[in-house]
Amino acid sequence: MVRDPRALLWDARASGDAIERFISGKDFDDYLADEMLRSAVERQFEILGEALAQLSKADPRLAAQIPNA
Repeated sequence: MVRDPRALLWDARASGDAIERFISGKDFDDYLADEMLRSAVERQFEILGEALAQLSKADPRLAAQIPNA
């Protein structure tokens, strides 16, 4: 089942926003020292990547407009 491209864009944006919230006020040493933070950020990158991969299938022309997608 192919999802609506708008939903996929929303998922990608929401994951990016979550990553930004998670790392706000943290430095790299904080990131390295916090296993839960690393896991949460990694999971959001997985969601973001999957949303963009699905977008490439659902609407290749739209996906091509996203740099490095």
